[in-house]
Amino acid sequence: MDSPISERNSITPRMQALLFLNGLALFCVGILFGWVWFFNLLQEIVLWPLPVQIDIQIPGDSRAYRMGHMEAITQALLLMALAFGGQFMLLRKKEFTLLFWTALITAWLFTLPAMANTFFDTRGLAYGGGPFQSSLANDIIYLFGWPPVLCVHILFGVAILGVYRYLQQTKQASVPN
Repeated sequence: MDSPISERNSITPRMQALLFLNGLALFCVGILFGWVWFFNLLQEIVLWPLPVQIDIQIPGDSRAYRMGHMEAITQALLLMALAFGGQFMLLRKKEFTLLFWTALITAWLFTLPAMANTFFDTRGLAYGGGPFQSSLANDIIYLFGWPPVLCVHILFGVAILGVYRYLQQTKQASVPN
């Protein structure tokens, strides 16, 4: 049964700040991962004009680096958008809590396994490897993919519900004479 408008809440400033902070943290992780990718491409650490040049062999292919780097950026933007967009949602407190946790699980557990694929030469798309090479690392990464796959669907369902309710409430207030 639907509760009255008075029992629904808007997103709290703390929840907004925590979503935004996690978005910033994911951006930082993406930047650091980008540096590792940069040095992987160069096969050395070189930061001209600094007198540093260290030959290194960092594992991983560009496809996997690109995926991990872009996943971090995309998920960071999603968290920041939810922090801002939460003000346009009308949800109960428990629904906002569900939105918050599913957003964090989605963002971090889509990003970190994508980055792990780089160093384990895996894809994590199918248990047992599917069309790709099978390995224990692949299977673990695959299993870590299930929570965000479930959470992303819940997240967007709750977000759409919240925006719909907000629009329904504001529809009566903004009808021009």
